[in-house]
Order: sequence, then structure tokens, then C-alpha cells
Amino acid sequence: MLSRIAESLFWIGRYLERAECTSRILDVQLNLLVEDPAVDEESASRSLISVMGGEPGEHPDRAAVMRDLSYDRTSANSIAAAIESARESARRARETVSSDMWSAINTTWNGVAAGRLQHGRPGASLAWARERVALINGIAESTMSRDEGYHFLLLGRSIERADMVARLVAATSMTAGPTTAWNTTLRACGAHEAFLRTYRGLETEREAGEFLLLDRLFPRSIVHALSLAEECLHNLDATGQRSGFDGEASRLLGRARAELEYRPLMDILADLPEEMERVQQTCSQASDAVTETYFAGAVATAWVGGAVS
Repeated sequence: MLSRIAESLFWIGRYLERAECTSRILDVQLNLLVEDPAVDEESASRSLISVMGGEPGEHPDRAAVMRDLSYDRTSANSIAAAIESARESARRARETVSSDMWSAINTTWNGVAAGRLQHGRPGASLAWARERVALINGIAESTMSRDEGYHFLLLGRSIERADMVARLVAATSMTAGPTTAWNTTLRACGAHEAFLRTYRGLETEREAGEFLLLDRLFPRSIVHALSLAEECLHNLDATGQRSGFDGEASRLLGRARAELEYRPLMDILADLPEEMERVQQTCSQASDAVTETYFAGAVATAWVGGAVS
């Protein structure tokens, strides 16, 4: 496969996941500001914008959060910018992306350009963004052969998911008390119902942390996302190596997964923002390693200080 095509599919996966996760984070955080009077709006808005890589400004509020993270196309961390970048990546890989998938991405971008995120009610606009990304991903699942292109798409999605869930955990842990923070995080990941079924309705900080960070079966846990990224790299490895790991990306992701799985959970929860920052750094380094290995002559598009460059 041409490195240009591989890179485009990798970044389609990342940008679409970024748009969906940002929508989830915004939806739950805005609801938290409305429902919990104990949460300071300015402090929560500043923390969220900072965690997502933006500059909070002097007195950030809900309007600033929506502008910077939802509809402002000039903000590299916004949903609009992610969807625009996904469309551009799909355009570069037009000969590989199916007509249905291209149509879905292009239609989504046309909605963004027409102000669909800016002019609707925040809840409805964010739900629309999630539904459109889910539609695109569903089309990709049903129309793409399980070849190298598919594995690059899935690799990008998995790395971005681990990164964004880590950002979400860090953001909510800094804006509310332990119980509220974990309930907020679970709902943002669409994990609340699955969590309640798994733990028979027992809602504590420890169980919620264990589920979202370490559960091997839930698709939005960090460990599951890291494991899936490792599997994609294994499928892309043409050497057939029987021992060890030849690729730097595999080593980075495997080490991050092992550090989460084999350390005591309470040690991780004790300093959650720092632990989640470590996961984000690993995802950035793994993305750089994938770029160096597979995308000849390309420059990695990555989070820099939280922002995209």
C-alpha cells in the first residue's frame, strides 16, 4: 500500500475519533455545569479547555468552551476542525475510500460548514456530531476489506481513543468530586449502563476506575484501545517475527498497557492527572513511531502541548 494512502486512512481514523470523543466530553461537561451548582463554571471551563490543548483566555465560560471545542474551524482542537481534516484525508485517499464512506464524510463536513454545530442547541448539535461519526464508522466497517488499509484506519482510531479517554479522565477528575467525576466520565464514554451491569449496580470510585481504565472487554477502556492498537500493528508487521517486538510503536503501546494492567489500581488513582498525561505522551510517541515506520517522507500530525500541529 502507498504510504500516502496508509497515512490518510490512519488520520481519518484519528480525526473521526477525536470529533466523537470531543463531542462526548463537551456534552457531559456542559450538563455537569448545569446540574451541579457546586461546580465553578470558570474553573471547570478553564480546566477543560486546557486539558484539550487550548488557551482558556481570561474568563472562560460555556460559550468559550463551545466556540473553542465545537464549531470554531480555526481552533485545532474543535470538532469542526477534526471533521474538516478527516474530509481532507479522505480526499487524498479517494481511490481507496468507498463511495458511501466518502459521501458520508463529505455530507458531514457540509453540515459543519453550514453551521450545524454553531446554530443548533448544544445538546442536539453534539449528538448530531456523534451520530454522523458513528454512521461513517459503520459504513467503513461494512465496506472495507480487512486488509492493510483497514488496519491503518483501526490503528489510528485506537490510538486516538486511548488518548482522548485519558484526556476525559483527567478533565473530569479536576472539575468535580471523586464520585461525580467517575459518573461523568462513564457517561461521556457511553459506559454507564455497561458498568452497572458488570458491577451489579455497585458505584464506587475504585470499580469505576477499574472498568474505564482496565476492562478488557469494553471497547472504550484505555487498556482495550491499547490492546487493539497493538493487534493492528501485529497484523501490519510483515516480518513474521516470532520473538520480541521489532517496532517502536509496539513497544511503547505494550509498555503503557502493561504499566496500567500490572500496577495496583489505587496507585494509578492516587495521581490520576499525571498518569493520564503519561498515556497521552505514549500515544503521541507511538503516532510518531508509526509515521516514521510506515509513512515515508511524511511529517507526523500530532498533539503538541495538547494542540494539533
